[in-house]
Amino acid sequence: MTLDDYRSEFEQSSNRSVSMPIAGTIIWGVIALLSTQFDQAIAVYILLFATGGIFPLALMISKLRNENLVSSTNPLAKLMGLCVLMVNLLWAVHIPLLLNAPEFVPMTLGIGLGLHWVVYSWIVQHSVGVLHAVLRTILILLVWYIFPNHGLLAISCAVVFVYLVSIYQMLTREIKTT
Repeated sequence: MTLDDYRSEFEQSSNRSVSMPIAGTIIWGVIALLSTQFDQAIAVYILLFATGGIFPLALMISKLRNENLVSSTNPLAKLMGLCVLMVNLLWAVHIPLLLNAPEFVPMTLGIGLGLHWVVYSWIVQHSVGVLHAVLRTILILLVWYIFPNHGLLAISCAVVFVYLVSIYQMLTREIKTT
């Protein structure tokens, strides 16, 4: 198969790939809500554990949407899996920050968990992923500085906003076929 054939197969089997961003929107929305109910120290731990729920929730959503979230045959799906691994290697940064400077964790986790979107853009040949990663990074940095006493809430809201923009783009974009 050619690269274009793999891209076409990825598009067809992934059914627009919105299960992960839907799950991310739900989880980050819950984090935003819970950040208003708990002390900041506890809320950061909620953030850490809740973000671990994005993938399992996405698996459930993908079943409902008939979306192949994990493919063992398409090398582009494998590439996305490796990108998720890459993003998760940043826990080597998040955990020391949690122990020494926990106020930075919402920022680093919010930005770090969005980096794989750049590769998604390359796979589907659409700007949605680059826009997601760049807008997410810029908004997180802005709200982290603008709302220093409510960073987790502000960052969670920024992430939810960017997810909603991306989901809209993913559902309305023209899919290239070979």
